[in-house]
Amino acid sequence: MKRYPIRRLKKHRRVLSITGWLMAGWLLMAGNLAWGQPASVSGTLGAVGSDTMAGLVLRWGEALKARFPDINLQFQASGSASAPTALVAGTTRLGPMSRPMTETERQQFIVRYGYPPLELRVARDALVVVVHRHNPIDTLTLQQVDAIFSTSLACGAPQAIRRWSTLTSTTDWPYGRIALHGRNLASGTHGLFQARALCDGGFRLDISEHPGSSAVVAAVGESFNAMGYAGYNHLTPMVRALRLVDEHGDAVAPDERSIQQGNYPLSRDLYLYVNLPPNESLPSVEQAFLALIFSEEGQQIVRAAGFVPLPKHLRDAQRQHP
Repeated sequence: MKRYPIRRLKKHRRVLSITGWLMAGWLLMAGNLAWGQPASVSGTLGAVGSDTMAGLVLRWGEALKARFPDINLQFQASGSASAPTALVAGTTRLGPMSRPMTETERQQFIVRYGYPPLELRVARDALVVVVHRHNPIDTLTLQQVDAIFSTSLACGAPQAIRRWSTLTSTTDWPYGRIALHGRNLASGTHGLFQARALCDGGFRLDISEHPGSSAVVAAVGESFNAMGYAGYNHLTPMVRALRLVDEHGDAVAPDERSIQQGNYPLSRDLYLYVNLPPNESLPSVEQAFLALIFSEEGQQIVRAAGFVPLPKHLRDAQRQHP
């Protein structure tokens, strides 16, 4: 496996390296944490999983490196689907995912180890539907989203939507057919959008698939007739995220408050799955990493990376995980 400098990111696979030892005595964790309070920390920290979370994991690693220049962090960002495989194979102890594990993935882990993986929520995010910044459309219902992106109409729309003129707010938008952009099959964003926005229906075959949300946003921002879905933290001034109508009939914009409270219809949690045997403690380097994630500093890093911090009660509950 090739390794790259910490600030170099690849589209399909990223390996982020920082080298050395963590210094002793840093970790001061509140509560009775399952992963303990190590007196010293050393070793290599590895993680395999979500491309969406690559930048966030990198920033957490850089925060540790700023204090302790000899940390060794290796992160392979191949998509959320790669995390369960790597955890089952034993090639990583940590698997970041932008969607929850499926029951099949969880059972494969249990068959291999005899216990389930530890599931931790580490940040909040959302899937957003984006259009070119000059497009007049402002709001869609989830049925309309399904009618635009799917072939099956599993959410109950009466007919497919293929052209801008079909939508009331873009009747006069002179760009014809809606050109769609989305994520590839390995992405947790792809799977979650299919489940939540398409009611588990099938995607249209003519959607242009991209390895990352940044590429989706860039493609939409360059084309007046485009629409796509991406992670909230990848928004740029070149696109506009649409409001979505919730179950109460209210049009909700994706912002920090609506995402943190779960009011935005496509809000989601970001996860870290951990291979932690019952009645055992994690190695000190993983303990230090988790302590940073759930600290105030770690959650400020979440915000700086464009995601939404966890509510305090959820952070505190996970600190007390038995």
